[in-house]
Amino acid sequence: MTLLVLYSPRLEECRSYYQNLGLHFTAERHGRGPEHYAAILPDGMVFELYPAREGQRTGALRLGLAVDGAAASPRLAPGRHLLSDPDGRTVEIHAE
Repeated sequence: MTLLVLYSPRLEECRSYYQNLGLHFTAERHGRGPEHYAAILPDGMVFELYPAREGQRTGALRLGLAVDGAAASPRLAPGRHLLSDPDGRTVEIHAE
């Protein structure tokens, strides 16, 4: 996989949530498109957060991420953690 885009009506909350897990986002805008955030993961995959348009369904999705638990905020003990992002998506974290 090279790209994953999540649409959210809570864009800033989601950016903060995933940033607290150790992802580093850059604000972007392509042409007349909406401002959004992009992070490049260690394997080169691009993870983007886009604002959802009014009435747009964002759909159910379960993500799995490997993170440095000591760099997360709050810190995560090594092991598996099941969390939820601000939109209610299940995020399975494997903290190292």
